[in-house]
Amino acid sequence: MDYTEIERLTERVREAGQFASRIREEIGKIILGQERLIERIIIAFISGGHVLLEGLPGLAKTLTVRAFARCVDASFHRIQFTPDLLPADLVGTRIYNPRELDFFTRRGPVFTNILLADEVNRAPAKVQSALLQAMEERAVTIGEETHPLPSPFMVLATQNPIEQEGTYPLPEAQVDRFFMKCIVGYPGEDEERELLRRYGEIDPARVETVVDAEALAGTASLVGSIYVDERLLEYMVNVVRETRNAKSAALKGLVEFGASPRASIALMKASRCMAFLRGRGYVTPDDIKDVGADVLRHRIVLTYEAEASRVTVEDVVRTVFDSVEVP
Repeated sequence: MDYTEIERLTERVREAGQFASRIREEIGKIILGQERLIERIIIAFISGGHVLLEGLPGLAKTLTVRAFARCVDASFHRIQFTPDLLPADLVGTRIYNPRELDFFTRRGPVFTNILLADEVNRAPAKVQSALLQAMEERAVTIGEETHPLPSPFMVLATQNPIEQEGTYPLPEAQVDRFFMKCIVGYPGEDEERELLRRYGEIDPARVETVVDAEALAGTASLVGSIYVDERLLEYMVNVVRETRNAKSAALKGLVEFGASPRASIALMKASRCMAFLRGRGYVTPDDIKDVGADVLRHRIVLTYEAEASRVTVEDVVRTVFDSVEVP
């Protein structure tokens, strides 16, 4: 792709990406201090991926997701995951109708555009398996029938830190299906003060629709055409492969399992979306670095020695990006 084509593509991207700032403005009416989280949700939605949100209670995770659903005019369901939850509570079940002498299907809350799985790491394995099928296949099985889910479909799962009572680690296979894992932190001092001033105005009904969900998901084809230089493709591959490099001096003895090839694909898609949100028709190394931690942090399994030494995944991701040469 030559310079002229990239310029034309950039013009199209700037025109198509105007909705992003409007979404931020609308959600900003009721959410303070979560701009980075909102940006990541937009990126994942365009990419057709799912997001794992980790943070302590009370940080507006649920409110942010609900506000985003209103912004894109998408159907929205929230389900509270608990230890006694059954797969039928998520996907639905077959119910006998004595009048018709037959069974009919009652669909569960998973049949929606945006599903908020609240406290996902409190549910038993069978429920996790049902959610995994929905995430991976965009369909669920009820009885002997397989039912496709609405399109677009996105799971935003909140997870409490694993140290909290009653939580269980998610299976690695399920965690890898999440496009991104975002850490939700506390707001800044000024933002928390402003939150108190505007507390009475915090109502999701104030958020207006900015763009149709199908139209937003439809920008994926334009995002997929954003130019990525061969050297940047090599850089992404080197970053992901470095997480698996057991002989690396910086990572020796720290990583049990590195990121899968799915991480390479996610890193490329997320980098293109970041360039799209910034109004460019091409990817830069900064785009890759900005989304790198969100794409990689949940796909790296540390060794016992690393945990005993209080080395975190964030430390490992930072080391990986520091050790790989930027083109």
